[in-house]
Amino acid sequence: QVRVVESGGGLVQPGGSLRLSCAVSGSIFSIYSMGWYRQAPGKQREWVATITSGSSTTYADSVKGRFTIARDNAKNTVFLQMNSLKPEDTAVYYCNVHFIWWGQGTQVTVSS
Repeated sequence: QVRVVESGGGLVQPGGSLRLSCAVSGSIFSIYSMGWYRQAPGKQREWVATITSGSSTTYADSVKGRFTIARDNAKNTVFLQMNSLKPEDTAVYYCNVHFIWWGQGTQVTVSS
């Protein structure tokens, strides 16, 4: 069974930074694509970023140039570095493994 656990969320002021982590167990991590999604209150879940098994990355236009997704296959972990945060980035952020498995989410709140 695949277990997905996110961490690193919190409260940050506009313009600040946060680094989210997603630890995956129970799978051959290195062969999977990994993604980050987010869901703001009253809105549908939206895709944020993806990193393939070959470490190719793609980003939603809303976060391009501010967020960076990366992976450490030795630690079965994927990261989302979020810089220049805006209030509209406030959401629960979810990690996804190979378009199949989901974590429980971590809250990110951007507010002064």
